[in-house]
Amino acid sequence: MTKHAITSWARQMHIVDYSNQLASNDPYLAFAMDEWLCRQAAQSGISICHIWRHRNAFILGQRDARLPRAEQAVEWLRSNNWLPIVRNSGGAAVPLDAGVVNISLIFPLQQPASFHQDFEKMFELIAAALAHTGASVQKGEISGAYCPGDYDLSIDGLKFCGIAQRRQLHAYAVQAFIIASGKGKHRTKLVREFYERAAVGAEQSSYPNVTDQSTASLEELAGLGALAHHSFAEAIKQTIQSNQSAELRRLQQPLNLSSLISLPENEQLAAIAAQLRQRYYKLHSRS
Repeated sequence: MTKHAITSWARQMHIVDYSNQLASNDPYLAFAMDEWLCRQAAQSGISICHIWRHRNAFILGQRDARLPRAEQAVEWLRSNNWLPIVRNSGGAAVPLDAGVVNISLIFPLQQPASFHQDFEKMFELIAAALAHTGASVQKGEISGAYCPGDYDLSIDGLKFCGIAQRRQLHAYAVQAFIIASGKGKHRTKLVREFYERAAVGAEQSSYPNVTDQSTASLEELAGLGALAHHSFAEAIKQTIQSNQSAELRRLQQPLNLSSLISLPENEQLAAIAAQLRQRYYKLHSRS
């Protein structure tokens, strides 16, 4: 992946980095921030990279929430100290912990864009950020992985990243979870046990068949070490910054976006999170 591959869309991209502020409260707050930043992008015409992590959040897809025993499975998650939510973008169940880095690339919708073009931008960024490791990043669905999709990103046949999309009327977010630190099989075990509880009585086609031989972390695949979550987040920022315009680099030194992007007050963010919960957190249960 060459540097110029992402220049055209990263040149005016702003960075909002919360990767060192590990959240332990409502997981909807991070998704609420994406909603807020989409509005900012729509109003200002700017593009934004939002980087964040969360402690012990279990993100259900909307299809997962309709499984026969979803409610019982969610209670099991809570009993094991996981915070479950139903997300507002596509995809299936994903566990988020301190070793998972989440990236949202947020763009104003200035002209019709294709699904594949949007996902290619995330692929280009992640591949460029990992180029220094010598690892070859591939795209394509990985059998047995959780949250499977055409834009699974993998190294040596093992998935480490999934990509989804969220669209508003005048902006959109391409969202990726990247398994950076720890063991991939610890996450696959959790997701498989969720489906074993939630999918009782469901058709096999309604949920993924998750196996331990499908998924690994960048610590395991790219030699980034135990602090892979930190080094990967830094590599993402450096990759974007190396492609930013000189003027934008000047404005972001030191990183102070107050004059460029309006960030929400806590009360505003909580209000958006409450709206997301009311709209999307609907579970299906059969006795």
